Amino acid sequence: MSVVVKPKQFDTYFFGLVILISVIGIISFVSASLGILAQSDAKFYGVLFAQIVLGFVGGMALLWLAIKIPYHFWRNNAFVIFIITLLLTLSVFVPHLGFRHGGARRWISIAGVSFQPAEILKLGFVTYFAAWLAWTSKKKEEFKYKLLPFTVMLGLVAGALLLQPDTKSLILITAAACSMLFVSGVSWKKIISIVVVGLVGILLLALVRPYLMSRIKTYINPSSDAQGSSYQLQQGLIAIGSGGILGRGLGQSVQKFNYLPEPQGDSIYAVIGEEFGFIGSALLVVLYVFLAIRGYKIAINSRDMFGQYLVVGIVTVLVSQSFLNMASLVGLFPLTGVPLVFVSQGGTSLAIALFASGIVLNVSRYQKSA
Repeated sequence: MSVVVKPKQFDTYFFGLVILISVIGIISFVSASLGILAQSDAKFYGVLFAQIVLGFVGGMALLWLAIKIPYHFWRNNAFVIFIITLLLTLSVFVPHLGFRHGGARRWISIAGVSFQPAEILKLGFVTYFAAWLAWTSKKKEEFKYKLLPFTVMLGLVAGALLLQPDTKSLILITAAACSMLFVSGVSWKKIISIVVVGLVGILLLALVRPYLMSRIKTYINPSSDAQGSSYQLQQGLIAIGSGGILGRGLGQSVQKFNYLPEPQGDSIYAVIGEEFGFIGSALLVVLYVFLAIRGYKIAINSRDMFGQYLVVGIVTVLVSQSFLNMASLVGLFPLTGVPLVFVSQGGTSLAIALFASGIVLNVSRYQKSA
C-alpha cells in the first residue's frame, strides 16, 4: 500500500534567491537598456514590456503554476514532452515559422512572439533523461541502460541544434546530462571521457565552422583582433575594469552606449561590473553559487530518484549557463553568446527559467527534510 505524502511549504531559500537575482536582473536590464533609449523610445519601451511583463510577470505566473503541479506529472509525460520539444526545435526550419538572425536559424515566431525553442528543449531533455535514469536506477548493465541511451538521446539533440547552428545549447545540455549521470552512479573517469570526447568534437567542428574557430583563437589570444572577433571581450574588460571596486553607480555605465555589443543581452554582466564594481559583480556570482548549493540540497533530500535527477539537471543548466556567460566576459572561457539567467534580455528565456525554478520548488515540497 503506497503512502500518500502531503506536500509541504516549498523551499523559501531557493525561492528567495530566484526572486532576488531576478529583481537585480530587472534593475540591471533597465539600466543597460538606456543605450536603446538614446536611439529609439519605441524600441526601448518595447524591450522593457517584453522583459518585465512577458518575462518576469508572465514567468512568475508560470513559476506559481509549476509549484502547484506535482512533479510526477513530468515523469508520466516525459517522453511526449521530449518529442514535442525536439520537434519544436526542428520547427525553426519550417518556412514562415522559423527565421534567421545573426547568421543562425534558431528562432520561431508565433502570434508575434519570437523565441528560441532550444530553451524549451533543455527542459524537455532533462525531464526525459531524469525519467529514464530513474527507470533504470536498479539496472546493473551501465553501458546498456545509461551510456548507450545517453548517446542516442544526445545524438538526436545534437542533430537538431548543430543544424541551426546552436553549439552553446548543446554544451549546456551535455553538462546537465553529465551531472545527472554522475549522480546516477557513473564514475568520474567515464564522465571525464565524455567531456574529452565532447571537446575533441568541438575542435573538429571548429575546423568547418569559422565562427567557432575565431572564438577559440580569441580565447587563446584576446588581443589578436581587437576590432573584430575580440571586440566584445575587449569592450567587456574595459567596462568591468573601469568599474573598479565600487563601480560608477547605477545607470552610469559608459560602455553601454555604442561600445558593448548587446549591453542588455549577452554583455549585461560587463555593465553590472562597470556600474556596481567588483563588489557588486562578485556578489552576483555568490548568489548563483548559493542558488546551486540550495538547489542541489533539494535534490539530495528528494523522496525519489526522479526528483533528484530532475532537480540536478535543471539546476545544472541554470547555473552552468550563468557561469559560462560571466566567465566568457572576463576571458576565462571562450565567448559563447549564452544569456545570463534571470538577467539578460529575453522575455521567453526569463519566463522558462522561472518555470523551471518552479518545478524545483515543487520537488522541494515533497523532500524528506527541510
